Amino acid sequence: MQNSSRRVIVLGGTGFLGRRVVRRLQRLGCSVSAGTRTPGAAAPTEWEPGVAQVALDLADQSVMARALNGNGWVINCIGFYTETRQQSFQDVHLAGARRIARLVQETPGQRLVHISGIGASLHSPSAYVRARAEGEVAVRSACPDAVILRPSVMFSRDGAFFGDLQKIVEHLPVIPLFGTGRTRLQPVWACDVAEAVARVLDGPRAQRKVFELGGPDVFTYREILQRLAARSGRRRLLLPVPFVLWRIAAALLAPLPHPPLTPAQVALMRQDNTAGEGMAGFNDLGISPQSAVAMGLL
Repeated sequence: MQNSSRRVIVLGGTGFLGRRVVRRLQRLGCSVSAGTRTPGAAAPTEWEPGVAQVALDLADQSVMARALNGNGWVINCIGFYTETRQQSFQDVHLAGARRIARLVQETPGQRLVHISGIGASLHSPSAYVRARAEGEVAVRSACPDAVILRPSVMFSRDGAFFGDLQKIVEHLPVIPLFGTGRTRLQPVWACDVAEAVARVLDGPRAQRKVFELGGPDVFTYREILQRLAARSGRRRLLLPVPFVLWRIAAALLAPLPHPPLTPAQVALMRQDNTAGEGMAGFNDLGISPQSAVAMGLL
């Protein structure tokens, strides 16, 4: 990595993926700052000393310009899964992403990595999924050299995704399925996604502009639950539940401060979440992604 590019800001740097990206870039020798709406909060334990937390406000051009100033790379890891009265999916994933891309394009020598997700579609009935796709279009238009990474559903060693499902398996004798449970997923280790960011920054490998990042294993949702139940020695009844009922449940839970189910999650479970044929992926970045099975998580 050139010296001029060693200063990096990770937007959403205290989030699930962002804090892993910060840690990986620190180990790469970058000077890393973390953009967050709540600077001053306790730093994630996995960070090494020296990470500055920088205030973000996606709606404020001057705040965002100050945050991005002086960095060679901008990594947009901001994720937003539940709309509020103050912010919509369009505010964050479209308008916010466009503002970031324009600021990067206007800054000589600055580069952008934009984190989206597999399944983003302009034709989706889901406001969340559409906003992610519209954000990609806006980023490409405003900043043609931006690199877009689309991870599949991400898991971690400390419980995210598989651990959350394991709790359901342990406590519910009857487990409701999304539809018939046949949605195909390609879970990816969050640290592998962070490594993909590092490879984009650290070398000439990123000749392609869009990468779809899925792990080495593909399972249906039903198969994942069956494997978790077998792993824990429990017999569980898997009950198909129509998506219309899931949408109703998500709508009823939406007013809660931290809803256990969101319309965005329901929408994502309606379609396969696997890397597309012919898309650039981990192999193009020289990465062999970790298997959740080999890691003992599934």
